[in-house]
Amino acid sequence: MVKSCWNPSAEGDSGGRVDGLLWFKDLGQHMCGEFSMAVIQANSMLEDQSQIESGPLSSTTSGPYGTFIGVYDGHGGTEASRYVNDNLFSNLKSFASEHQEISADVLRKAFSTTEENFLSLVRKQWHVKPHMASVGSCCLIGIICNGLLYIANVGDSRVVLGRSGRGTKQAKAMQLSVEHNASIDTVREELRSLHPNDPHIVVKKHRVWRLKGLIQISRSIGDAYLKKAEFNKEPLLPKFRLPEPFQKPILSAEPSVLVHKLHPDDQFLIFASDGLWEHISNQEAVKIVQTSPRNGIARRLIKAALKEAAKKREMRYSDLRKIDRGVRRHFHDDITVVVVFIDPNLINGGSSSYFPLSIKGGRFAAGAGVP
Repeated sequence: MVKSCWNPSAEGDSGGRVDGLLWFKDLGQHMCGEFSMAVIQANSMLEDQSQIESGPLSSTTSGPYGTFIGVYDGHGGTEASRYVNDNLFSNLKSFASEHQEISADVLRKAFSTTEENFLSLVRKQWHVKPHMASVGSCCLIGIICNGLLYIANVGDSRVVLGRSGRGTKQAKAMQLSVEHNASIDTVREELRSLHPNDPHIVVKKHRVWRLKGLIQISRSIGDAYLKKAEFNKEPLLPKFRLPEPFQKPILSAEPSVLVHKLHPDDQFLIFASDGLWEHISNQEAVKIVQTSPRNGIARRLIKAALKEAAKKREMRYSDLRKIDRGVRRHFHDDITVVVVFIDPNLINGGSSSYFPLSIKGGRFAAGAGVP
């Protein structure tokens, strides 16, 4: 019998709403609790993509059921993050059907296939759209299935668990994802050990550590120009081309994977692109979620980040709200937040009827205005 946890009466409308540069779904129901979701655009074109899928996790009725969360922070353009948003989950379902389960191996295979297929697309369009070789995306996913939480990540998006503290009312923040950013000492050490003959594998440029002086993250989907030498030449723009050919990939698409057994004290998960974490600490985010109403909590986290962004630039939050996309990127990044509440009574519930949920964040034509 497939274990499930679904409350069909609580679902309602699965679509989000738009308010200028803000897309949001204030409260919805997934298989094991509630969720809140919001996206704020800063770039001229929204590079963040995200999704929640709840229900069947495979292509067969006998396969696993659960909730899938994805946050994809694109860079260099929108193509990679949109591709991941449109293909990663279906790739995962294929491997889950083949293995008849969710596992760390299934997650790795889904990432690998998504990467390979995107690089094939880059190759096919190389002479028509060479810029595709310099487009990439961070990729953070979480899956809640049969009492377990699976996390897989490439890049620097982050998921934080809010766990109720023993003997205290304050929830404790536990970071579950491993980040791949050259600003982290261990990441630079890993890169130097992988490329012992390259003294310039990480370079500090304008006070920021970057691989080859070009990019901060060390793992991603896409970024073909730093993975395959065939794409690091004309007609690629000169600013992306390295002076010397490389023998092995500089970036990797291998995800860091964690499997966490859910505990009754595990209250909620905060999935977010690095645009949130640039302004709010893990514990601050957990405190906001714990002490606020669930309805609209993802929007509330974004607002807290924007207030901090304004404060850092010594400007009023009300003035930041008036700045349009494009120019807005000078003040903060695109920000995606997905808060997933975990109901311990639903994690291992009995079988029931399924009403699958599928929602993708930030699908809007943005104009002016913000939260």
